[in-house]
Amino acid sequence: MNSKEKFDLYAKMLREWAQKINLVAPSTLSDIEMRHFADSAQLADILPTDVDIIDFGSGAGFPGVVLAILGWNVTCIESIGKKTLFLNTIKEKLELDNLTIFHGRVEDFLPAFLIKNNKKAGKVSRGFVITARAFAPLVKILDYVRGIKCRLFLLKGREIEKEVAVAKKKYKFDYKLVPSKTGDGFIIIINFGR
Repeated sequence: MNSKEKFDLYAKMLREWAQKINLVAPSTLSDIEMRHFADSAQLADILPTDVDIIDFGSGAGFPGVVLAILGWNVTCIESIGKKTLFLNTIKEKLELDNLTIFHGRVEDFLPAFLIKNNKKAGKVSRGFVITARAFAPLVKILDYVRGIKCRLFLLKGREIEKEVAVAKKKYKFDYKLVPSKTGDGFIIIINFGR
């Protein structure tokens, strides 16, 4: 199955499952390709190619599953069981061996990830980045990764400057804003924990 076929099946399954469980806003189902796939895929233009991705609060798989289809090794973290079931079904149907689904909370995943990879906080050297879309305010995301040296690529709305101002009161970090290609939001790229 090529990438186009995978995206077509993904869209079909998303529409079917959305009839039963809340995966995305119903108003976006008529334009899945732009609202969800293209929005998530724009990260591919700026992500390093030699990293693994940890996707916080994956929901219906954005951006995590999209990036897995595009070739990255991705771990999707999702705490809601029904959404995890959807993600596992997508993984199986799209034959995404490079996709791992973690059913649980971000704060439970990160310590296990560091231990599993024999890394101490602040010493993670294997390339990984964190992605998220419609997950949590920036300061909350930084709370989760406090003590870990990492890079974050977050899809955020037009109010990102306000989120940055709040986060800067608590944390020091460098960041860059890249205007979204699919809406009026931004991708914020953060180097954290130096």
